[in-house]
Amino acid sequence: MCLSHSRASVVLGVLIFAAVVPAQNGDEEAGRQVYNNNCSVCHGGDGLGGEHGPQIARRLRRIEDPQLTELIHQGRLSRGMPAFPGVTGAKLNDLIAFLHTLKSKRNVTYVQKKVQTTDGETVDGSVLNESVQDLALRTADQRIHLLRPDGEKYREVTSQVDWSSYNGDLGGNRYSRLDQIRKSNVASLAPNWIFTISDAPYLEVTPVVVEGVMYLTSANQCYALDAGSGRELWHFHRDRTKGVGGGGGGGINRGVAWSGSHVFMVTDNAHLLSLNRFTGEVEWESVLADWRQNYDATSAPLVAGDLVISGTAGGEGGARGFLAAFDKAAGKEVWRFWTVPAPGQPGSETWKGKAIAHGGAVAWFTGSYDAEADIVYWQTGNPGPDYDGKEREGDNLYSDCVIALDRRTGKLKWYYQFTPHDTHDWDATEPILLVDTNWRGLPRKLLLTANRNGFFYLFDRIEGQLLLAKPFVQKLNWAKEIGPDHRPVLAEMEKVGSNGTKVCPSQDGATNWYSAAFSPQTALFYFQTLEKCDIYTDDGPVAWEPGKGYLGGSQRTAPGEAPKKYLRALDIQTGKITWEYPEVGHGESWGGALATAGGLVFFCDDSGLFMALDADNGKPLWNFRSNQNWKASPMTYQFDGKQYVTIASGQTITSFALPN
Repeated sequence: MCLSHSRASVVLGVLIFAAVVPAQNGDEEAGRQVYNNNCSVCHGGDGLGGEHGPQIARRLRRIEDPQLTELIHQGRLSRGMPAFPGVTGAKLNDLIAFLHTLKSKRNVTYVQKKVQTTDGETVDGSVLNESVQDLALRTADQRIHLLRPDGEKYREVTSQVDWSSYNGDLGGNRYSRLDQIRKSNVASLAPNWIFTISDAPYLEVTPVVVEGVMYLTSANQCYALDAGSGRELWHFHRDRTKGVGGGGGGGINRGVAWSGSHVFMVTDNAHLLSLNRFTGEVEWESVLADWRQNYDATSAPLVAGDLVISGTAGGEGGARGFLAAFDKAAGKEVWRFWTVPAPGQPGSETWKGKAIAHGGAVAWFTGSYDAEADIVYWQTGNPGPDYDGKEREGDNLYSDCVIALDRRTGKLKWYYQFTPHDTHDWDATEPILLVDTNWRGLPRKLLLTANRNGFFYLFDRIEGQLLLAKPFVQKLNWAKEIGPDHRPVLAEMEKVGSNGTKVCPSQDGATNWYSAAFSPQTALFYFQTLEKCDIYTDDGPVAWEPGKGYLGGSQRTAPGEAPKKYLRALDIQTGKITWEYPEVGHGESWGGALATAGGLVFFCDDSGLFMALDADNGKPLWNFRSNQNWKASPMTYQFDGKQYVTIASGQTITSFALPN
């Protein structure tokens, strides 16, 4: 089983809790010979890896024999592992019996080390990672100590400014008061360290940094890194669940939430985990929903007071949406708000037809929290079937909404629906920013969001009053305006062929889930936009089935269309665009924006450049060539006195800083 990449045998790293059924009638010594003849040249005689293949010993406990047999017979050619179809019968049983003996080597033996610090303290613990430039120890109390050599002693280091939630701010605003990197020196910004997850399909994660430790995720994986060096401290891994669909099945996971000694994450099959943030061990696990009913999960949970809150994905499969809150200490469910009401409940009258049973409106993205008002704000997805609305006549509450919930009880305080009776897949799962600022001369508690339907909205977030709604793209043909009744005034759209309609913006949206930011310095709202139109077709009634899509139609790019992305800066007083930066590319990237007190906006250009612009006027000041199609958004933190700006691209996390 020879593999050429360090994590090539990811298939072996599966289902931490899976029970392994011993091979029947297998001879371990005979199996050793089969292993030595076929496998040891890559994985080593003890299964601990070598030049040409990774360790497998610690992974064997997590795989069932049928999966192991499949791997042996089919190989993984894309990872450099050939197939061994001739290993069958008694020879196969012997090999599997021997592989079972290797699983006893799974436990990591940590080297113990005692060091003196420059503060006169003694730190005695297990070495998690070490080089000539850094040392990480975990002491008996499970605390992680990050150290840097200083002569014969060590200096303990940490982060002074954390990025402690998905957006850095529970209010959803990716604005940082860090200003070490500014207009005058950003041209010197350079990569400081990188970390690669080679078995990730691509990364959509935003890392979280707490007390010097960075936490990042891929599907069913969480890594803890030294935020100053990028060196691994621990790694949680669980195999991806076979049969899960949607983004979770595709390997998407956008990050963790943090509280105290815990980090929280979702799994592909819609479970919520609490991990010990110093060891990566599972502390509790709660089921959000049954993945066999087309649920999955992809986004970072949100900690609000003593609760951790999450929804699920699965709208394209007709999963019925909800938002659920759990006690963060024990994992017990406290409340659940269904975003598609049951028949007879308030809001159900807005669903006329059979589709209410599988209405979608999933709360798949990360919401925001106002701690002072103790209100949770969340975005909801589009109704299903996505493109066919005939079996769901009416507004279809609470799809395409922002909902404001009492944190303690989950009771609805107010809501606003952006796109009633949506048949264009314009879910409202864009960033919602909670901002306290003056608006038209008065201090206001605001909620800002640029919606996928092409309109920017501004609310009084306490009362739920819509204060402003303005279009932010040129290609918008579905509505003329948002009327005095706060509903869209629909427009007549162009028919194409016998069953098509040209709709602007496109199904991808005038914007989407990628991050946005508001700067109190400039009073501007920064966000990525897409100018594009699609042709929608309605294919007629579709029956809901487990494991199947629930779309009822399709969409494609309009003929002759040349999609174009812009980073735009919007004046929240008027809703007008103050400046825009035209991007080079084909409108295919999914990276967001970050604003800082250094007068900068960092963003992901459609061409694959990571860029910094002058926040006042959009003048480009710096760029780095990632050569990737962006799927993630940037963040920033300060570690050991130095500001870092970090972004995921492809399978790699890159952290930038100024030279020493």
